[in-house]
Amino acid sequence: MMQADFLTAAAPDPVALDIDVTTPERYVNRELSWLFFNWRVLEEAENPRVPLLERLRFLSISATNLDEFYTVRVAGLRELAHEGNTTPGLDGLTPLEQLALIDVNARELLARQQDVFRTLAGEMAENGIKIMRRDDLTEADMSYLDDVFLDQVFPVLSPLAIDPAHPFPFLPNEGFALALQMERSKDKRPLRALLPVPAQIDRFVRLPGDTARFLPLEELLLLYVGRLYPGHKVKGQCAFKVLRDSDLEVEDEAEDLVREFETALKRRRRGEVVRMKISAEAPAGLRKMIMQELRVTDDEVVEVDGLIGIADLSELVLDDRPDLLWPPFAPRVPERVQDHEGDMFAAIRQKDMLLHHPYETFDMVIRFLAQAARDPDVVAIKQTLYRTSKRSPIVEALCEAAEDGKSVTALVELKARFDEAANIRQSRRLERAGAHVVYGFINYKTHAKISTVVRREGDKLVTYTHYGTGNYHPITARVYTDLSFFTCSASLGRDATKVFNYLSGYAQPDALENLSIAPLNLKSTLLERIAEEAANAANGKPAVIWAKMNSLIEEDVIDALYAASQAGVKIDLVIRGICGLRPGVKGLSENIRVKSIVGRFLEHSRIVCFGNGNNLPSKKAKVYISSADWMGRNLNRRVETLIEITNATVKAQIVSQIMAANMADVAQSWVMKADGTFDRAVVKEGEFAFNCHRFFMENPSLSGRGSAGASDVPKLTHTEDEFSASS
Repeated sequence: MMQADFLTAAAPDPVALDIDVTTPERYVNRELSWLFFNWRVLEEAENPRVPLLERLRFLSISATNLDEFYTVRVAGLRELAHEGNTTPGLDGLTPLEQLALIDVNARELLARQQDVFRTLAGEMAENGIKIMRRDDLTEADMSYLDDVFLDQVFPVLSPLAIDPAHPFPFLPNEGFALALQMERSKDKRPLRALLPVPAQIDRFVRLPGDTARFLPLEELLLLYVGRLYPGHKVKGQCAFKVLRDSDLEVEDEAEDLVREFETALKRRRRGEVVRMKISAEAPAGLRKMIMQELRVTDDEVVEVDGLIGIADLSELVLDDRPDLLWPPFAPRVPERVQDHEGDMFAAIRQKDMLLHHPYETFDMVIRFLAQAARDPDVVAIKQTLYRTSKRSPIVEALCEAAEDGKSVTALVELKARFDEAANIRQSRRLERAGAHVVYGFINYKTHAKISTVVRREGDKLVTYTHYGTGNYHPITARVYTDLSFFTCSASLGRDATKVFNYLSGYAQPDALENLSIAPLNLKSTLLERIAEEAANAANGKPAVIWAKMNSLIEEDVIDALYAASQAGVKIDLVIRGICGLRPGVKGLSENIRVKSIVGRFLEHSRIVCFGNGNNLPSKKAKVYISSADWMGRNLNRRVETLIEITNATVKAQIVSQIMAANMADVAQSWVMKADGTFDRAVVKEGEFAFNCHRFFMENPSLSGRGSAGASDVPKLTHTEDEFSASS
């Protein structure tokens, strides 16, 4: 059997890069790699094969991503630089050097976002969706907006004068405001004022009529400034938005972790401003005042010639224009669950089951817990919660089970960035229902995705376990590609129970059977498997690694992959976002290929397959799914899981369906070059470009009784009996 040549044909030949491969130059800078990823997201907004409003969504996502990048990553580097820290990162760059490179790249990215917005706005107008300015409005529009302003906007406005008696107000992170230079008509007395744009109201006001016309909220406010400041005339104005340091620090010895986080969240709102965007035409006096009051320097200011707050364009992705969106897709219910009339426990008892979200509905995970909550034979439920929705049906099920007298333990991670407040609310609610709520470790985030249900069956207790690669979040599960593995394997149930005991009572597990966990032995397991493949290559056996994840930046793992490549291991990686490894470098990584898939769904699952002396795909491979990316924080400072898959059907589903299709994708793929940048995979005019998302939408998995596999994926050759398995 031959290995897939999915990247060999598309990737550039190995290059003699002008770097010293024994120094930190062998790594790509983490922050620049992230920016390269966000460029790929933005370029999907320019992709003519993507429906128009989906392109607008990609533009909005790229802006949201960049804002978060500044409030967390850049804020941290900035703090190190201000403290005089010159310690180089993995790639040898100091914080100050990284900030300089980031600033140049990010400014180019912001400028491109505006160019893309102007292009999309023109195409939207041609398709009957118009973004208006206040000068474009008709009398009928003004009559309508009078009511909108008085009824929906005016009650929440807080117009503020700026003078010695009225100091400059506090603007929270992502605070957006208009600054006004006015003059009183009767005596020409000047007045400076600030008008915060309320975040509680939609950014775009829809105007009446057959055409979808929208007026930005700031334009509406400028229309009615006269009602807010009677007797004054606007002489100059600008808009600006602030991004603040949003990293969150918690005392290690906090006696009450929840109270400490509540206090830390209040501190975060008042973090230092790390970036300010301001209208390019801002009057010099207003600009100077704003900069002085916010204590920002010129290098922290970005002049925007266009729309400030591009992230808000997501509001214009209109459900009532399906002609401009992706074709509708309904996730499938696995046939095995249907065979058992929706009984999740019966379906799992029949055989281990793997669901591939969003192609197979996340509702099965919710059903698993909801059924457990109502089942009189269920005696206990244990659940990790990292991120979930505001009105989470999973939390509802846990509360119902606790109120019914079942033993419910919920591990709530308070340190899930930007979800801390929501998780505090969920923990309070669970406690009121009677659940045991624990918070894991102060120093480690709990990122593992585990749920166990203990059910009395006859004279014994059976543990049903769910291991996931993604969050227990029913909304993001509609667009994130993730895996859900259900089993009633006694050994995997014992492993899960030991992990919960570790989280709730610091009882370090001593004999895990099919599971590795970070920070204890997950990293060492990966390094051992990589070394085994290198030994196979040295012994003349086939040696192959396929892996898929969001980010790869951990130094020891990268160096192990480099060593394996030099030993002759063929390594194919699908890395959505950050990649610190340089592929295709002579003498270092000529056997490594890296691609990134950016498309309709957000790639999120973590999978690794080792050939184990065979080419891939193969039923003899060692196959793992994980909650962890290969980053220092995941492998060394978080509680994460790595589950070895031993069931033949599930293994075949992962290797010959999921990974084979990811490897073969061309339509949505970008190929990484040795310098860390990516080129879109080239598709010749009229040539078929395989799209893995479309393949998964059209072909049920083995758990769903589908038969499509590697034989249906281009560029793979195989012998069918090597990896086929019945469902």
